Amino acid sequence: MTLEAIKSKNQGKVNRAVNWLVKHNDFNNQRDVAEGDGNLKLYDKIDAKCQTTYDKFLDAMWHLPKYEQTKIYKSKLY
Repeated sequence: MTLEAIKSKNQGKVNRAVNWLVKHNDFNNQRDVAEGDGNLKLYDKIDAKCQTTYDKFLDAMWHLPKYEQTKIYKSKLY
């Protein structure tokens, strides 16, 4: 899934942030399934990945201007 940046010079950074957000959302869904199954070992493993991907998403967002961040936060991906 791609999201078009407001200014083309930020497109690479927007793509990076969106990719980490998509990965985080995927791990979050997997974590919810593991929690529902009661598999704590798998839950802990996926939870660590979920935290790592969200930290990388936040780092990518830090490098973007506020108007690009707002566009990502208002998108259906977030």
